[in-house]
Amino acid sequence: MMDRLFAPQSAEAQAHTHLNENWFAWDQEHPNLDETLAAGCATYEAFQRYLNGVDIYLVPQSRSDLENILRRFAYDAIHNTIARSRSQLERGGYSRMCSLVERSISKVLDENDNAPFLLDLYKHRLGARSPGLGPSARFIRIK
Repeated sequence: MMDRLFAPQSAEAQAHTHLNENWFAWDQEHPNLDETLAAGCATYEAFQRYLNGVDIYLVPQSRSDLENILRRFAYDAIHNTIARSRSQLERGGYSRMCSLVERSISKVLDENDNAPFLLDLYKHRLGARSPGLGPSARFIRIK
């Protein structure tokens, strides 16, 4: 399903492949952490995590909700990349990576019908509530 969102030659897919195939030495190629590479991989991993669905506790109801979930997943991936890296992060690098991720997420959601497609993936979870969790007709009086 990732091919629907990212072509194999896209910057995000290539960054993900590069970091995962070379994860023992990818950070030794440069004295500082490659922000573009880390951000591209984080974007790819955010969508991959969303498609996996394990961490979807609140089903997104709007594009804004969806973007917030994807950003949170991408920020987690950035944190993991920084923690694994032996290279130094340049001053302002974290903010630049976050900005790159946000632009990339928006770009992917704007393409084709990706946003509606991703929003519809977990709609079935909305109707799968327990009968006891519906709206209550009782009011509680507080004195």
